[in-house]
Amino acid sequence: MPFAVALAMLRRRDRWLLQLRDDIDGIAAPGCWGLFGGHLEPGESPEEALRRELEEEIGWCPDKLRPWLSHITAVRRAHVFVGELQRDLDQLVLNEGQDMVLATAAELRFGRILSPKLKQTRPLAPTLTRITAELDAIA
Repeated sequence: MPFAVALAMLRRRDRWLLQLRDDIDGIAAPGCWGLFGGHLEPGESPEEALRRELEEEIGWCPDKLRPWLSHITAVRRAHVFVGELQRDLDQLVLNEGQDMVLATAAELRFGRILSPKLKQTRPLAPTLTRITAELDAIA
């Protein structure tokens, strides 16, 4: 049975908030760009899990999150929510991951994004690559 995660597509103007995952063996997509969010705890709804994860990972959560899509593989079900990022990056606290950026849809479609902290380009996580294909459907 697949485990479940909840992920956030947070938009600020025409850009999307991304997290550069840690370079740690054994985690999903180490060293790749992904979305903030994480595993559902027992008894949590996807939205409850996402709100908890955003507070833990960046110290903030939007008032409104709306379910957007689910992506299912043999091992994982990703519940993806969309929300507005009502803070500047310098108002967020990066508590998990190596870096965070606001990326355009064009940068996401290119598949590699520059990390200002590491001064390196890194690829998108496979899940983010799949989600990027659906960006035009976000109203």
